[in-house]
Amino acid sequence: MEQSKKKNTFVFQAGILAAAGMLVKVISLIYRSPLLSIIGIEGNGYYSAAINIYTIILLISSYSIPSAISKVIAQRLAFKEYRNAQRVFVCALLYVLIVGGTASILTFVGAPFLVKENPNAVVALRVLSPTIFFSGFLGVLRGYFQAHSSMLHTSISQVLEQIMNAAISILAARLLINMVIDEDSTTKAIYGSAGSAVGTGAGVVTGLLFMFAMYQLNRKIIHRRVERDQSWHEESYREIFKVIFTIVTPFILSTFIYNCSTVINMTIYYDIMDFKHVDDVIASNNYGIFATQAIAVVNIPIAIASAMSSAMIPGVSASYARGGFEQTRRQVSKAIQMTMLISIPAMVGMAVLPKPIMQFIFPQKESLDVASGLLMALAATIVLYGLSTLTNAVLQGIGKVNTPVFHAAIALVIQVAGLVLLLFKTELDLYALACANIIYSLVMCVLNQWSVRRNLDYRLDIVKIFLKPLFSAGVMGAVAFGVYHGLILLIPVSRIVLLVAIGVGACVYFAILLLIGGVSEEELSAFPKGELLVRLAHKMHLLPDGKKRQRVKKKKKRRRKKKKKGKKPQSKRNPERENK
Repeated sequence: MEQSKKKNTFVFQAGILAAAGMLVKVISLIYRSPLLSIIGIEGNGYYSAAINIYTIILLISSYSIPSAISKVIAQRLAFKEYRNAQRVFVCALLYVLIVGGTASILTFVGAPFLVKENPNAVVALRVLSPTIFFSGFLGVLRGYFQAHSSMLHTSISQVLEQIMNAAISILAARLLINMVIDEDSTTKAIYGSAGSAVGTGAGVVTGLLFMFAMYQLNRKIIHRRVERDQSWHEESYREIFKVIFTIVTPFILSTFIYNCSTVINMTIYYDIMDFKHVDDVIASNNYGIFATQAIAVVNIPIAIASAMSSAMIPGVSASYARGGFEQTRRQVSKAIQMTMLISIPAMVGMAVLPKPIMQFIFPQKESLDVASGLLMALAATIVLYGLSTLTNAVLQGIGKVNTPVFHAAIALVIQVAGLVLLLFKTELDLYALACANIIYSLVMCVLNQWSVRRNLDYRLDIVKIFLKPLFSAGVMGAVAFGVYHGLILLIPVSRIVLLVAIGVGACVYFAILLLIGGVSEEELSAFPKGELLVRLAHKMHLLPDGKKRQRVKKKKKRRRKKKKKGKKPQSKRNPERENK
């Protein structure tokens, strides 16, 4: 029973979702390298322009659906209103049918206008348009299972989606480029970017089919629970649609503003490069390096924060609805601590070994130096975006859905002003985009944290959450840097040496973190496979009370053996009591 309870904690569920998110990002990076070799830097630039517009439309139509629907359904499940929860699910399906279908048609028809700065991306965007429609239904199904604290279904669907995306993208891109025989390189790049878009759609359809199959398997249990529901209030469909619109709309606005900075940055960059008379192909190639190489690598650890926020929203919404403010604060603290324990060393690792990491994933020599420099510059955003993403989820979970919208709008204005000044007044070029990302995420962090503190009376433990992991990560970075540059002289194989350096650095980080009390035994046990981690830490004497606990366990073991033999454990003699 205790074990089952533990498995239902949001930290455990978030761990599953975070592991899947990391795996998805790794698969994405693995297939991006051969795909880049097929479609070239030019094709990559066209695909980047199309995928950015597609992402914005997805944000408006269906991207926020899982988080919003999981919040609404979780609030009903907290009071065991199973019939109302099922009605929310049905209304959400109808919502995405209308909104997703409309967005898909408008994207296909308006593609030339949407990518007017880069007209060669029109074909790829039109290929992506049906994917918007299917993504809405996939989002509703994922949100439904997340509300039931089941992240496994979402995790598996994400992995399957990315595997199919990788396979079909490479095959379709190669097939379409081979069909173009006598055309110029630009035409081949256009068809190659369209092939990449085909893979994105195939992945979403695969994830949708899996989630639908999981719902069908659980359908009998779901309907049996709905039939037994004895709740006194049954919400009408009009009431539910009103709730969905009032909850989903702020979620969409917040997520839209939070993520549309990418498209705004892209538009500003292209316009100013055009004003400076930079060739369109060169500008497209440069932006492709920034968006699909440097940002793609940085997004791997940020995926942990996204997974944590998705897992947190149902639990925070339910506990806050029941008035459990102390439980809500504990959940927030655990989520932030777990995210920072991984985000901070990831930031340090990418800052000290940017070129080996980028060379491991994208070995193309023509873009290696630029991509490595950008990775180093963007490393700080791993922590900043991680924290701002989590605090966004906290505010949405406690019903302050409009607050992140306001904060994102302020951050966006400040970021745009900074980017325009940097591009006009300096020669930073792509590094100006990196600076804009840092400015945006920093402003979001400060504003969100202020609101969380005011609404939940929650204060960050700066020493435990930030300083101790940062100290441990600093030592780790120095060790990893030394191991890499020392071994590369003996073994001139960069990938093998990098893996060794990362492995040694990770061991050093967690050892120091445990020794200085950055993680307690109770906190470590809450992680996925936590009991195994605790036993391993005790065996290595890394936990402060490890030796004492081992002695207590040995004494208990000896006493149990004596009881089994029928011998009572002898109590220690007290000479003073005997004399009396």
